[in-house]
Amino acid sequence: MIERMLPTLLVVAVVLVAAYFMFMKRGDVSSAEARQLVHAGARLVDVRTPGEFAAGHIPGAINIPVQQLGARTGELQPKDAAVVVYCRSGHRSGNAARMLKSAGFAAVHDLGPMSRW
Repeated sequence: MIERMLPTLLVVAVVLVAAYFMFMKRGDVSSAEARQLVHAGARLVDVRTPGEFAAGHIPGAINIPVQQLGARTGELQPKDAAVVVYCRSGHRSGNAARMLKSAGFAAVHDLGPMSRW
């Protein structure tokens, strides 16, 4: 019985692994590119909660939680200045990047998870 199910289980496992890598957010900018952008003057924005930020963040980052981003975009002006966003897993930074682009920010870069720094 198990021998007959093995090919099906193997296919399911492969599909799950592929789906994991497809949906795991990696950001749209590499670590080296993000560092170069920040070194050149880009704003580095941590979109995690204040508690997460206080527990550790990338030096030089400012904390604007993604839930507050819409109300605090003025802190990131001018809209043509480069901005690099990051979070814990890449999900919130992806949302933040889309929000900023929708608000007219022209040079938004999503690092994804802070661990990529």
